[in-house]
Amino acid sequence: MARDRLIYLPLGGAGEIGMNAYVYGYGPEGKERLILVDLGIAFPDMDTTPGVDIILPDIGWLMDKLDRIEGVFITHGHEDHVGGVGHLFPRLKQTIHARKFTANLARRKLQEKGQDPKKVITAEPYPAMIDAGPFKVGFLPVSHSIPESNALVIDTPAGRIIHTGDFKIDRSPVVGEAFDDALWAEAAKDGVRALVCDSTNVFSKSPGRSEAEVKPNLVPLVQGATGMFVATTFASNVARLKSLADAGVAAGRSICLMGRAMRRMTEAAMEEGILTDFPKTISPEDAASLPRENLMLIVTGSQGERRAASAQLSRGKYFGMELKEGDTFLFSSKTIPGNEKDVARIMNNLSEMGVDVVTDDDGLYHVSGHANRPDLETVHQITDPQVVIPMHGEHRHLREHAKLANTLGRKGVVAPNGTMLELSGNAPKVVDHVETGRTYLDGSALVGQFDGVVRDRIRMALNGHAVVAVMVDDDDEILEDTWVDLRGLPDVAGNGASLADMMEDHLASQLARVDTRTAGDDEKLEALIVKGVRKIAQDEVGKRPEVTVLITRLAAE
Repeated sequence: MARDRLIYLPLGGAGEIGMNAYVYGYGPEGKERLILVDLGIAFPDMDTTPGVDIILPDIGWLMDKLDRIEGVFITHGHEDHVGGVGHLFPRLKQTIHARKFTANLARRKLQEKGQDPKKVITAEPYPAMIDAGPFKVGFLPVSHSIPESNALVIDTPAGRIIHTGDFKIDRSPVVGEAFDDALWAEAAKDGVRALVCDSTNVFSKSPGRSEAEVKPNLVPLVQGATGMFVATTFASNVARLKSLADAGVAAGRSICLMGRAMRRMTEAAMEEGILTDFPKTISPEDAASLPRENLMLIVTGSQGERRAASAQLSRGKYFGMELKEGDTFLFSSKTIPGNEKDVARIMNNLSEMGVDVVTDDDGLYHVSGHANRPDLETVHQITDPQVVIPMHGEHRHLREHAKLANTLGRKGVVAPNGTMLELSGNAPKVVDHVETGRTYLDGSALVGQFDGVVRDRIRMALNGHAVVAVMVDDDDEILEDTWVDLRGLPDVAGNGASLADMMEDHLASQLARVDTRTAGDDEKLEALIVKGVRKIAQDEVGKRPEVTVLITRLAAE
């Protein structure tokens, strides 16, 4: 009889920041009962994923194991943890467990995709536990930059795991639950086999700062502004939204929220009783009629998203609102690595308008939602795990966090996406490597990372595209007047001649010498034409375009 084992497998979020999806399993090898923790997304960029709407984890490994999945557990409501629920639920069709605020967001996502919101079950906080096959799972409250964030206490026959989710140690978070040292100690008192832990800020050696430290700095900034005051932050940071709105009210300004995500988050927080005293807001239509010095806009788009309110305002009008010289625009946020160019573009646009741009360069107007290195050390000490498995970080973060664990006398294990660890023995060991990738939401279609759709799009963007049409008669003789159309390539070659004409002349010369065997074979004929087109393009303009060959064969009359 095969022995039971406890496994951990990250499908996303380990070796990257975003797209979190973690599998835990217990049972005989190859027959383990499974739970999935988080189902998040990542965001595309024009350099590597042009045209893609969002990026989802590849759940292919789970697809032939659906009857073994006991449930999906969502730690909190950030998009990189819950954003994939609506898109991937039709494939998984598994019950989703989350605390009430996150459950509200998850239900909305299912409804948007025409799925049954009753598949989301609201969970109570630890010490309440949910039975899931061989697992018992509890939602352990923790502070973060969104309300009702949770670690997961995962009990198995092989021992207890604590999966931190995203967290920080904040004992005065303004909105949401404070970090409770005693509750965490209670969860760990009987021993923790493995701490699977957030690694985002492992390189930040200063102690973490509380959300409560931000508001006192915001009030004088808003009071000192002359024209209209605009602030942007993460839409999910409900505590920051409240601090900003309170500062606006203290300065005698009316508050207007702009951006669908901003309104959705505040509505959900109010519906669930998490946000009970948010200042009254006005509509964009009413805001347009107020004196500028009496108005404060809180807008989406802190990361430079092109369609968000910040970018729209930086390009002109948005819902009738227009920025002018003397206005102030605050970025109450940290720029996520990779978004620097997009954010800088907005800042420069605003500067050209004469708008005063305020950032968090001095650390006054934003605090991170993730644990800095001293906070990580504190959680290691409170939970005292046998093993620390870093997650939620790029590879360098995972490696540094594992080194920190080793320094503190515990076993640190680096397990990037696709690494299956067995945790049931005396020491963790790698037992398998699973192919993991990404799934792209491209318009309304889900396409695989290696399907070639985005790859071809990038190649066309880099090298252009040529379409060649050629006709062949029923005797396998190529007719004259081969036609070439170019996109994304110069019209004129270096010598001043038409590039398309040069390609047509070259192909006419080549094809005149082709024997009937080649002319009668579509693959051979296409290869010859592609080679000829790319040769002319390379010689004349230094590009090797993508080439589409249209072969028309004329039947005998």
